[in-house]
Amino acid sequence: MDTPIKPDGRIAALGNQLIDIHLSLREGLARLREDAEAWLDGRAERPRELRAHCLAFCSAVNRHHTGEDDGAFPALGELHPELRPVLEELGRDHHVVAGILRGLEELLGRPGPDTEPVDAQRVRTELDSLAALLESHFVYEEKRLVAALNALPDRAGTAGTLLGREAT
Repeated sequence: MDTPIKPDGRIAALGNQLIDIHLSLREGLARLREDAEAWLDGRAERPRELRAHCLAFCSAVNRHHTGEDDGAFPALGELHPELRPVLEELGRDHHVVAGILRGLEELLGRPGPDTEPVDAQRVRTELDSLAALLESHFVYEEKRLVAALNALPDRAGTAGTLLGREAT
């Protein structure tokens, strides 16, 4: 998806697009948690779609964070050195989130119609941890970076590249 470019060469409202991406990821996580809870509470059989849904969500988050780490964050750090500590902290969050996502993929990827009770609790715990971390991460990122992103000149060509937009 191409991003509107203003005549002065700036990406139109890149920070606002970040908020939209985060909203989409929040919605995806809420759907994943609902599907997992239905299975874990015995209200539904473990659907094959749960694993596929998890993989799609995990992939979207990873692409978004990779886009930030490889595109938007270096550009912001160059133009706004005062944001470098914030960007480094957000990058550390990305690594923690990636670890949680790998754990979820492993748990939901085990063969068989059911998991052992301890695995079911681990799925719930991992999803709860992921939800808490992502919400905190998104709020912090939005508060600290939206204004700077909205002022960022177009150096990469599209917001999709900078923010991993194709992930949503």
